[in-house]
Amino acid sequence: METEKVLRLGMESETSKIESQGVDTMEQLKMEEPQCSDIETMEKDAVETGKSMVEYGNKHETEIEDFSSEKGDGGGSHGNVVFSREAPLVIKEDPSMSSCSCGAEKLKSRLAAASDSEPGKNGRKLSRQDRIELGRLFQGAVSSHDWELAESLILLADPQTLNDALCISLDSIWFLSTQQELYGITGLIKKIISDGAYDFTRAALRTSFLASCVSACQSRTMSLADTVTVMAQRLHERLQECNGDEVLKAEAGAKVQKFTEWALKCISFHSRCHGNRDRVGHNSPVEIQLQLSAFKTFLDLAGNHLTGKDFTEAFDAACFPLTLFSSSFDPGWASGISATAIQGLLGMLVEGGADNVNQCFLEASRFGSTELVRILLQIAQRNSLDVDVDLALGFASHYCKIGTMECLVEEGNALSFLGPLMRAAERGCMPVVQWFVKRGCRDMELCLALTAATSSSQVEAAAYLLPHVPRHVLAALSIEILKAAGERSSGSLDGVSFLLRSDFLADPAATYAVADSIATSDDEAIAPQLRAFLREHWSEEAFLEGVREGEVHFRNIVEIMKWGESPICLGDLPGPLRVAVAYLPLYRECVKAGGRLLSQRHRGQLLEASRRLGGGDLDGPGQKGELMAVLEHNLPPFFLDEKSK
Repeated sequence: METEKVLRLGMESETSKIESQGVDTMEQLKMEEPQCSDIETMEKDAVETGKSMVEYGNKHETEIEDFSSEKGDGGGSHGNVVFSREAPLVIKEDPSMSSCSCGAEKLKSRLAAASDSEPGKNGRKLSRQDRIELGRLFQGAVSSHDWELAESLILLADPQTLNDALCISLDSIWFLSTQQELYGITGLIKKIISDGAYDFTRAALRTSFLASCVSACQSRTMSLADTVTVMAQRLHERLQECNGDEVLKAEAGAKVQKFTEWALKCISFHSRCHGNRDRVGHNSPVEIQLQLSAFKTFLDLAGNHLTGKDFTEAFDAACFPLTLFSSSFDPGWASGISATAIQGLLGMLVEGGADNVNQCFLEASRFGSTELVRILLQIAQRNSLDVDVDLALGFASHYCKIGTMECLVEEGNALSFLGPLMRAAERGCMPVVQWFVKRGCRDMELCLALTAATSSSQVEAAAYLLPHVPRHVLAALSIEILKAAGERSSGSLDGVSFLLRSDFLADPAATYAVADSIATSDDEAIAPQLRAFLREHWSEEAFLEGVREGEVHFRNIVEIMKWGESPICLGDLPGPLRVAVAYLPLYRECVKAGGRLLSQRHRGQLLEASRRLGGGDLDGPGQKGELMAVLEHNLPPFFLDEKSK
């Protein structure tokens, strides 16, 4: 039968699409643990003993953020995010920069002898202490825009320190504010590369992550200290939504939080240098263009040293923080000035060869990062890229991200409602079911969703959907709906029972006839459990059995009254109490079942009880109310259901 094929195809085609095409979030979260201590002092004894200082905010100490990461083997959108390798990042407070020159001269003198004895820069290897000191001085020079001092320090660097300097210089571009600063930092980057810096991958990934954090923080009205708390909470929530080993999730969460805290400390340091001690200033359009120009210069200098895989991983690194901060964005953030820099950055990464726009798009949809979804839609449109808006709608609806669903339908033109609606109905996710129905669904989509809710015994969802399915559709597919629901049920047939008790065909005789047809059918496609259930409770045979049971029950009551040996003689009780003894259990079963129709078994039992109580012949298929009224008339009022009273 064609209608049956359509129904089954609809039920089966969308059931596992999210699972089979889903984004491996735990893989994306993999980040190498920093290999050096997070914070190191410049005091000699601390360096010698290997101790670290963690009192962030101490005005009398200086810290160097020392995050490192070895690049993983994973590629594409699942590659490990690489940030820095022993790269000094920030000075805890803003000490007087006049000490930089003095410190530089001392360091130059100390390294002079060693430098003269080495064959060249590539053969030079600084000690750990010298590298830390050089990094601290270089960071101070860059932050104070002392380009001459910074270039003189580059001459002292070994290859590893040159790579660190490249990272530090590139990170600072997201805080540029004048044309003079642009000339200074791009000239410095050119100098560092010409002197031998080669780790362009690490620099690109790290600065992409930082740029994303800068844009996200500019959208917030709270302080950076509060931002750390919000970020940690959001990261915890995101990990809880992921499947996987709890230990691995905890490790991934700790690593991600470390790198994000690094970025926020870096932002905090540069904000203080610009006079904003606890907040991130908003960049003007001119400043944003300067920053993007600096990044473009870096990409041009890197040239073929950056591969498509590098651009793909950098794109991942840029998108990830936005999913953490997404709950803090104001509606429309993606169209505002705060998002301009990250839009430009992502655009350049796509032009460079990033091929994971769709993967990040699905990930953003899955976590309800609506503003990032909006940005990626715009990037895909500008670059003529395909993004799977229908699958993204499936992700968003599966996790009840209503705002993201709105964006995907209104701006992404997602049209495939069937799969997401069916899964929502199957899970009983009422907000999503209601949203789809209000948006407008086709008749067959509503019918399939009703079948999904029925098969999983999601009675609330089925009750909501039933009035929205046109009656002629229900009449044409009634047998297939019940058969499919029985076939796909996980053991409970409460959904099937609900449809029948609700008189889903709005015709008691037709509803009973459909149930009896399935119960007596020899079709092997009918689930045995469904056939047995309908035969026992909803068939004509069940009705006759109910009448017979009612007759036997009445005879038993009469015999007890006449010959019972109980000290309590039922015949001496008032009439209403005798009725309660005989029929209160049946009455309560019928009340508990609810619905417009009685099961055939209950109907037969209740009909026989009505006859014995003088209610007349009420054997019509839709006379539940009249049958119940006969019992209620003869029962004591205090036993009646509150609604009946």
